[in-house]
Amino acid sequence: MKLLLIAVAATAYAASPVGIDVNALDKTCKPCDDFYRYATGTWNDQNPIPPSLSRWSKRFKAADESKFVLKDILQTAAANPRVKPNSNEQKIGDFYTSCMDTKSIDALGNKPLLPLLARIDAIQNAGDLQKLLADRAVSGESQPFAVFPEQDSRNPNNVIIGVYSLGLGLPDRDYYTKTDDKSQETRERYLKHIANILVLAGLDRGQADAAAKTVLRVETKFAERQLTRVERRDPYATDHKMSLDELQALTPSFAWKPYLAKLGLSAAIPFNVNEPKFLAEVDRQIRETSLDDWKIYLKWHAAESDANELSTPFVEEQFSFHGAFLNGAKEQQPRWKLCAESADRLLGEALGKVYVEKAFPPEAKARMQELVKNLLAALRDDIPTLSWMGPETKQKALAKLGTFNPMVGYPDVWIDYSGLSIQKDSYWHNVQDSGHFLVHRRLQEIGKPVNRKQWGMTPPTSNAYYNPSKNEIVFPAGILQPPMFNLAADDAVNYGAIGAVIGHEISHGFDDQGSQYDAQGRLKNWWTPEDRKSFTEHAQCVSNQFDTYFIEPGVHHNGKLVLGESIGDLGGVKIAYAAYHKSLEGKPAPPVIDGFTADQRFFLAFAQSRGDQIRMEQQRLMVNTDPHPVSKYRVIGPLSNMPEFQRAFGCKEGDAMVPPPEKRCQIW
Repeated sequence: MKLLLIAVAATAYAASPVGIDVNALDKTCKPCDDFYRYATGTWNDQNPIPPSLSRWSKRFKAADESKFVLKDILQTAAANPRVKPNSNEQKIGDFYTSCMDTKSIDALGNKPLLPLLARIDAIQNAGDLQKLLADRAVSGESQPFAVFPEQDSRNPNNVIIGVYSLGLGLPDRDYYTKTDDKSQETRERYLKHIANILVLAGLDRGQADAAAKTVLRVETKFAERQLTRVERRDPYATDHKMSLDELQALTPSFAWKPYLAKLGLSAAIPFNVNEPKFLAEVDRQIRETSLDDWKIYLKWHAAESDANELSTPFVEEQFSFHGAFLNGAKEQQPRWKLCAESADRLLGEALGKVYVEKAFPPEAKARMQELVKNLLAALRDDIPTLSWMGPETKQKALAKLGTFNPMVGYPDVWIDYSGLSIQKDSYWHNVQDSGHFLVHRRLQEIGKPVNRKQWGMTPPTSNAYYNPSKNEIVFPAGILQPPMFNLAADDAVNYGAIGAVIGHEISHGFDDQGSQYDAQGRLKNWWTPEDRKSFTEHAQCVSNQFDTYFIEPGVHHNGKLVLGESIGDLGGVKIAYAAYHKSLEGKPAPPVIDGFTADQRFFLAFAQSRGDQIRMEQQRLMVNTDPHPVSKYRVIGPLSNMPEFQRAFGCKEGDAMVPPPEKRCQIW
């Protein structure tokens, strides 16, 4: 089975001459009633979500099969008797071996935690507390705030010190503040989870139950001072540049100079404090919360952050709360998948370099670069035609588009892991050392010019992103697999699938957040007041649309939270469609294949590459925390706004996929 799956991954580009799965269609459903169901219904019915996962689709199946490629890479490296010491192959092989050695991990139990817990117990004053916080920051396990490199929003060529709020064990601040039945149930289950982890860490049951209440009380205080996710969507709400003196005045109880010295940072480098009110609350807690309560809080976060690197009971308890209760999974993933994910997270470019050799041929990169070029050209043609944008703003929008930096497949410059030592006999130390290595590497960026060749995702990742400060769009090799991208598919399919992803990421440069950054990546208004007002009105239509999408009675999307991603989806499919038709100029009309016109195949590819099934628990989590809508509405939402879709499938006024004209949204 393993060899078969690897073969499938390795030959995926020759798998199909078309790329549309006609067997996935539910032809009992009309495309103009529910295109999500029409395009993916039969496949979803015949391919239930695996017990260990919370969502499933053709794309997630492809990502899951890619893990078998990673497994083969890791096992091959681990079994190589002639592996060169200190090579990437030695590191990923020994890392995987140590992770798979559950017998040794289980024999240790909670012992790896005990030195840190003893140090926490030894805290006698605020100075000791702050020294511990600095040491934890160096190890990559900061609480209740973190320091990371951040591009200066006013001068994005420079990297300054970003101070970010953390402090919580639940997914979002609203889980602490909402009073509905589900939120209260979640907090009760969280208390049990905290206590269970602390019992495994060495507390008796009575101590653990009492400690759990202390943790929830402290975290609630932090949560109450955090911005909501919608508030954080405004870049200006998290832009608070300060000098050290200003930061020290905000937090008079915290000794910043020794903290920075421990991290190897100059006190002369400016700061951006993402949430000043939160940091002021941390300072208040340092003054007013007892050391005993701080010790309990720190013990909990020490055990929680490292639970998946400890013995089986820790891993099972983590899964019980996060995997099962919050996300709805029915069983834990096999150990080898957890180890492959851990290797990708901590040694991602060492592993990724081999991955792209196996799964991403040069011709795939060249074709993808051509698609990106064509999508950028399509938006360049579209901007001058916009009726709601004036000439001055159009000129600046085109200038910004001209500075986009596409990055495809893998980085041009790989991370050098030669300074990291990995041994096959201690998974715990490998994880700690890898985390320390990555944090040290990131901290070294501060105070220097920004590295524009650095990636924010590993090559095997099945995802993509836009970074407004760098004005870059990034597409790792992991997402450039069928059904998203297939060299053997006809152009309609690739433009509908990966083309819409490319357009989506380009659109982020002009969504409610990205539009506030200029061509150089500066947080700066480049719109005329009239055009900004017009854009906001057009965006409000999208927000209103998604407010009406329910996942269950009484629970619907927050249009303001999903606004950026929904603008991206609408813009992405519109730009991809325009780029596809531009590519047809001067060519013979594309044929009908499997009974579908080229336009129909375009929209089917769009839906089939996004048609995820998602467990209800995961959908509830997404509605609370995720700026992306659930997949059903990522399909029907943008398409219901497109006359091009309605023409392709003969949809008429009154059909569910054809809203009244006054409710149709259009930006690009």
